[in-house]
Amino acid sequence: MSLKLIVGLGNPGLRYRGTRHNLGFATVDKWAEALAFSWKFEKRFNAEIAEGIIGGQKLTLLKPQTFMNLSG
Repeated sequence: MSLKLIVGLGNPGLRYRGTRHNLGFATVDKWAEALAFSWKFEKRFNAEIAEGIIGGQKLTLLKPQTFMNLSG
C-alpha cells in the first residue's frame, strides 16, 4: 500500500481563519469533510493530520501548526 500525503499550508489560530492566508487549510478541510476523515493533533509533526484509505491507498492530509513566515 502506498502513502499519499497532501499538505495544506496556512497559519494556525482564529486570526487567520477564513482569510486568503489559509486557502491551503480550507482546501484540506473540505477534502477531510467530503471523505469523512477526522482531524487529530500529531505532536511529533507539530501538525493536525487526517488519515484514511481511498481506492486501496492510504491518504494523509496535513495542516502544519507553525506560522508560514517562521517555517524557514
